[in-house]
Amino acid sequence: MPIISMFYGIIIRMYLLDNKQHSLPHIHAKYAEFEASITIKDGEIIAGELPRKQLRLVQAWVELYKDELLANWEIAISGENPYKIRPL
Repeated sequence: MPIISMFYGIIIRMYLLDNKQHSLPHIHAKYAEFEASITIKDGEIIAGELPRKQLRLVQAWVELYKDELLANWEIAISGENPYKIRPL
């Protein structure tokens, strides 16, 4: 589960071969004891939870780096390590 970015105490991961549980392209965001799976397409939570402020930060980041995230998704589901993406 490679870390692709970190900002404001939020860790963003993209798991390798992770298209079985949630077939939508998504990331995993962790903040303190909270963790959520968030879609790349629209930044919506598909599992878990994050505090509102951190969710808004992740959603803004997803919007800024959507193309890079989708490219990383293709790399990750093929079993390779995705690239790091700049933080907010």
